[in-house]
Amino acid sequence: MEQKNWARVRELVGYLRYDTAAELAKLNEIWELDRIFTNYLLPQQKLIEKQRHGAKVTKKHDAPATPHHRALRHERMRKRPIIRMNAAFKQIKPGALSRQILALTGQLEILSRAKQPAAAKPINRAWNN
Repeated sequence: MEQKNWARVRELVGYLRYDTAAELAKLNEIWELDRIFTNYLLPQQKLIEKQRHGAKVTKKHDAPATPHHRALRHERMRKRPIIRMNAAFKQIKPGALSRQILALTGQLEILSRAKQPAAAKPINRAWNN
């Protein structure tokens, strides 16, 4: 989950417009892989406390942990989901996952730029005299 809205989304796919079925299919592949990458590999800090002293704001965060580790430490977590998450975690290859996401984002950009019309060439009026 993101505390800053759209930060991870724009970091991955940029600001191009994606409105075709082929682009949607690529986006869905990217989001699935990014879900795995974010939840199992990216540690995050959660804001615990925020105090204001005049104009100064003091924030306290907990220790960085991945959402996977936070879920494992949760007191109401049952054994079966923990076993499934640990099995999924053991199968992750971070480098391969990162390369796969990068390749898909490149393919998505190619799809998006291919549908845009070519830029018009400027007319050189000096030759027409």
